[in-house]
Amino acid sequence: MKLEKKKGIGAKRRGKRSSIDHDPFLEEETEKRRKFNYDDDDDIESVESVESEEEGKVGEELEDEFAHETVGEKRKRLAEDTLNRIEEAKQREHEEDNEEDDDFRDSLVAKTLMQEQLEKSGRVRRANALRVQDLQSSDKFRVIVKHQHSVTGVALSDDDSRGFSVSKDGTILHWDVSSGKSDEYKWPSDEVLKSHGLKFQESWYTRHNKQSLALAVSSDGRYLATGGVDCHVHLWDIRTREHVQAFTGHCGIVSSLCFREGTAELFSGSYDGTLRRERVLSVGRDRTMQLYKVPESTRLIYRASESNFECCCFVNSDEFLSGSDNGSIALWSILKKKPVFIVNNAHHVIADHDSVNHNCTPACSWVSSVAVCRGSELAASGAGNGCVRLWGVENGSSAIQPLYELPLPGFVNSLAFAKSGRFLIAGVGQEPRLGRWGCLKSAQNGVAIHPLRLS
Repeated sequence: MKLEKKKGIGAKRRGKRSSIDHDPFLEEETEKRRKFNYDDDDDIESVESVESEEEGKVGEELEDEFAHETVGEKRKRLAEDTLNRIEEAKQREHEEDNEEDDDFRDSLVAKTLMQEQLEKSGRVRRANALRVQDLQSSDKFRVIVKHQHSVTGVALSDDDSRGFSVSKDGTILHWDVSSGKSDEYKWPSDEVLKSHGLKFQESWYTRHNKQSLALAVSSDGRYLATGGVDCHVHLWDIRTREHVQAFTGHCGIVSSLCFREGTAELFSGSYDGTLRRERVLSVGRDRTMQLYKVPESTRLIYRASESNFECCCFVNSDEFLSGSDNGSIALWSILKKKPVFIVNNAHHVIADHDSVNHNCTPACSWVSSVAVCRGSELAASGAGNGCVRLWGVENGSSAIQPLYELPLPGFVNSLAFAKSGRFLIAGVGQEPRLGRWGCLKSAQNGVAIHPLRLS
């Protein structure tokens, strides 16, 4: 009798499924599951065994319930979980106030949701630049992950708990932010890479070179994308650290990668002058910065008069920063073809720098990396002059104000802020990211972290 009741419940649940279950693939899988359950029924010997079996399958039934829910049902469940979480947090904050009515509690929930949505969309900036406290003697960069060669890219997961880095020797590391414990991603054999879509180039240099120049992490924390000299975009599974797919499409070295926030859409840039996927901001050594809108088949071109662009990043949907090889940092608006504010000589070479031994004085002042803390006006820039600089991008006045200098020897090839703004990650090396125009032997190849104290 219990089995019949259980089947009836299952049948009732299946009757509520959406039309997507009529897909032949799903129907075939359902028939296999039904057959498996019938076979199990034939092996039942007593009521006690049935009860123990049902108790063991409670967790599986809950997983099946979530597995078969539609997209709308999943969206509704996640929204209800979010509302419950916020209500519980607000109730804990006001637990001493027993006379609090439902209208006041609902208004707090609505206000919190509105603030989170505005910050996420970029319409409201967090005043992190104003909240950064004066640096203390103990606040300095600390190397948490070491590489044998110069680090060319760093990235953080959406929850700021894990980090990823790549270097010129093709090493890909996955590390814990708090402990610094790292795991290496192993490149598969040529046969496996070929089965995953890799097309070997005619040039021996590109065919046998796994040098990585860029990486990106998806917002859901499932996939890691890397690109480099072999002209392919490689996709890795973060959970298993295994190679998933090699994407073709570029004829030149892949130099930049970025996932669209909140989606699995991947953007890539290459030496062949092409961009793949939807909307992306790119810079090049042709003294132009271009904002592409692929679906509309349009683009906006921003030109620099005196220098080549080295890096760029969005401040919000309407403003972005750029770094140039003349040492300047510029603030741009999508409404103007010229920068609205320029900081000249942002990374000047320090006076005691031994240019004779290092033989790279011009390259040390190139702004090789810029980053902005998501949803705020706090920005950072890096070069090879021995320090990372923090900036405040003023909202409304279109100006860039200097904040602090964080000492760090070496070429700062990549920067990444924590989403909370509590720390800054820097990928540093003895050589610049895209070449060997200089060498700082005193620098250490690796990933460094610097805490930021917010009031």
